[in-house]
Amino acid sequence: MISVYLHIPYCIQKCQYCDFCSVPLDQTAEQYCDALLSEISLKKAEYPNETAHTVFFGGGTPTVLPAKQLCRVLDAVRDAFPFTPDAEISIECNPKTATKEGLSLLRRTGFNRLSIGLQSHDDTLLRRIGRAHTFLDFQDTLRWAREAGFDNVNVDVMHGLPGQTEESYCDTLKTVMDFGVEHISSYALILEEGTPLFSAVEDGRESLPDPDAVADMEDAGFLLLEQNGYHRYEVSNFAKDGKQCRHNLTYWHNEPYLGIGVAAHGSMPGKTAWERIANTESISTYYKKLRKNQSPEAERILVNTFEQMFETIMLGLRLKEGISERSFQARFGCTIRETYPEAIAYGERYGWWDDTDRETVRLNALGMDHLDAVLRAFRERNYWELFH
Repeated sequence: MISVYLHIPYCIQKCQYCDFCSVPLDQTAEQYCDALLSEISLKKAEYPNETAHTVFFGGGTPTVLPAKQLCRVLDAVRDAFPFTPDAEISIECNPKTATKEGLSLLRRTGFNRLSIGLQSHDDTLLRRIGRAHTFLDFQDTLRWAREAGFDNVNVDVMHGLPGQTEESYCDTLKTVMDFGVEHISSYALILEEGTPLFSAVEDGRESLPDPDAVADMEDAGFLLLEQNGYHRYEVSNFAKDGKQCRHNLTYWHNEPYLGIGVAAHGSMPGKTAWERIANTESISTYYKKLRKNQSPEAERILVNTFEQMFETIMLGLRLKEGISERSFQARFGCTIRETYPEAIAYGERYGWWDDTDRETVRLNALGMDHLDAVLRAFRERNYWELFH
């Protein structure tokens, strides 16, 4: 079984903090969907006997495209990689691009999980970070989604935004929780070089909360989520019982997935080694290659065993459940503790491991706050194995 990710690169406008591969919506939307169908056919020929247990339409903003076109693409994915009976089919949505009729059609065609990008309930803050929607747009979108039959809804929220306070962030979380959504992703702003927000901060036109304030903000918000039945299962993700995002768990478990579309990435077992596959980031190149019935991939990298091991650790330690020693040993023929004793000892020195179950390697809450430092310890051992 595999997961399938489809990248829709279009947006009605680019957010101030965004460095994802996205472009303004133009008249080529139908042409892009035709190209996706061509790539799906190529992927089916390469992986002819796969079934899909999750599908995720991300972007960009998938819902800037007509729902009819999105459903056409979903039908093609279903034909190429038959869905398991309980398949999770997700689509991201900006509230400004949603319509009642469109959401209804998406649900009838098989989409069963909606991810809405809210970020904040404060319209002033939304304008400040370049979001196109208002809080009222969000309310309409969620109501239409429920009326259409979506009973698995995620809402994206951000903290550490310009001018944001702990009170404002927590008020957004309380507001979202009051709507009874099943999943909340709460991400800290990462200031990416090359974005408009980065330039604004660099030249003093904009300022961000200091790191201590952001940490306090996060602690308060995460505690609030836990107290209200949203359980943290990954660094930035909280869900009601049974509502974890199964597609994203594929990534964090380092399991196989296909990437389809401009700038999409995949990770699949190959004939001789695990492979990472990245598509071109150029839409014109994407079209040109597919018109010639050529794969639009820009690179395909063979991943050696040591890198697979590190990636499994790097991704798995993001999860509250951690990594099963039994599953790691079944895949690689060794346990984490015997392969990386220095990294384990490093975390023990600072009290970052949750040692309630020796069959699992997992971080406690403090360790999750120091995830980067933990991973550096594992990476140092990995480099030693690679080059000695």
